[in-house]
Amino acid sequence: MALRTRFFTLTPQIPFPSSTSSSFSLLSLRRPLPRSATFSSSAAAVQTVLFVPPGVEPQEVDDSMVLPGSNIVIGPYAGDSRIKGVEFVKSSGKARDCPKDDRPEFAILGRSNVGKSSLINSLVRKKEIALTSKKPGKTQLINHFLVNKSWYLVDLPGYGFAKAPEAAKMDWSSFTKGYFLNRDTLVAVLLLIDASVPPQKIDLDCANWLGRNNIPITFVFTKCDKIKVAKGKRPDENIRDFQEIIRQNYKIHPPWIMTSSVTGMGRDDLLLHMSQLRNYWDQ
Repeated sequence: MALRTRFFTLTPQIPFPSSTSSSFSLLSLRRPLPRSATFSSSAAAVQTVLFVPPGVEPQEVDDSMVLPGSNIVIGPYAGDSRIKGVEFVKSSGKARDCPKDDRPEFAILGRSNVGKSSLINSLVRKKEIALTSKKPGKTQLINHFLVNKSWYLVDLPGYGFAKAPEAAKMDWSSFTKGYFLNRDTLVAVLLLIDASVPPQKIDLDCANWLGRNNIPITFVFTKCDKIKVAKGKRPDENIRDFQEIIRQNYKIHPPWIMTSSVTGMGRDDLLLHMSQLRNYWDQ
């Protein structure tokens, strides 16, 4: 299977269980490869692999260039990230029915009840632009929202909702995967991970599938405002555990960032990260 070449290319440390080549790129967006760097956090006394964008030399990186609560370095392609306007465009039941213009887009994907709609509402600061519901699996279509009349946020169906019939799960799998495999205007997938719970196999399986198919991703950890529960772990501990599992498969960790739709944590920083990906993609 021919792999699409995009921009930041990361190679997995060990092959995924797949019949395709193990030398696929996990995170890419067109053009040259970036170099990787490691950054030692004195506070956590751990080593973090940074996401270093084009235009930045690893030896130039210092603390001020790394977004808070993330591994993302900000480089020269970061630009105006303000949301000046957003409008709903359409819902599509099939990938081929999605908008056919050349505007870049970011797809928001995650396990049902991870907070996709809440994140979209937080990013655009417009209540109920995306539906929110206490019923998992509310989003059943591919929903396009036009931002600043120049790029799209795409709300995709949540995966893993337990009460959905098997037929619905299969339909979701079919048309959502078709979107990923055929959408040339896709800049990156924002893969939402619930930081209030331990790592979930279904999230790891989704990340692996995206990796095998050369789909660029950024891990967006949600619900990072949650406090420790009786017998559970804090969000930062769950994030650490998730990253340790990811490192077993990937030589270089994809970009990741901590967020909370309740407190606004990470909102501006995520938009800044998206701006540098979008601006580089646009050139």
